[in-house]
Amino acid sequence: MDFLTSFIGFFQSGGMFMYFIALVLVFGLAIALERYLYLSGTKMSNSRAWKQVGPMLENGSFQQAANFVGKSKAAISKMISYGLDNARTLRRAGDIEMAMEEGLMEIIPRLEKRTHYIATLANIATLLGLLGTIMGLIEAFTAVSAADPSEKANLLSASISIAMNTTAFGLMVGIPLLLIHSVIQAKTTELVDSMEMASVKFVNAVTRRMRAQSASQAATEGANR
Repeated sequence: MDFLTSFIGFFQSGGMFMYFIALVLVFGLAIALERYLYLSGTKMSNSRAWKQVGPMLENGSFQQAANFVGKSKAAISKMISYGLDNARTLRRAGDIEMAMEEGLMEIIPRLEKRTHYIATLANIATLLGLLGTIMGLIEAFTAVSAADPSEKANLLSASISIAMNTTAFGLMVGIPLLLIHSVIQAKTTELVDSMEMASVKFVNAVTRRMRAQSASQAATEGANR
């Protein structure tokens, strides 16, 4: 209770800039929560989809895999569906890999959407704190200039203490938002890396299947001769 009372007094003494910084905090946390839930949901859906479609690709059941990813809403399913569609017309592993990369590039913007705003809001909170302090100091020196000489020292120290509250609050908001941005960025990178690994496994499965078909066709032609 004492902490809450102290914080309320700290907040109220900072002036109007404290409310702007608090608003930045609310926006930053809202974006961070939305991104965290979205990325967590995407990771779980990708994991479930890969557990089912992975064995199909390894066994060469591409039609079954195509039917599954066509119904799935997971991001990784869309990428694999893109690869399966192009695997029917492309024969070189490099071409299939580039097609998969193109599919992945369509997904990445949705994973990174709004994440950069968190870092921007962290910087805005810090700058608002500094601006609030500067404005507070201007007001303090203006008030001191008209005050009684015997009260100037006490009045100035009290005014500066209050003005520094906005810088402190700006840092209290900016630093956590930067840390949250790093966490969200790391989670996004991990998700992209997992999809790139799935892309490589897909290309390898398709390549092995093509080689097996080529070897079988060559053996059949040799037997007919």
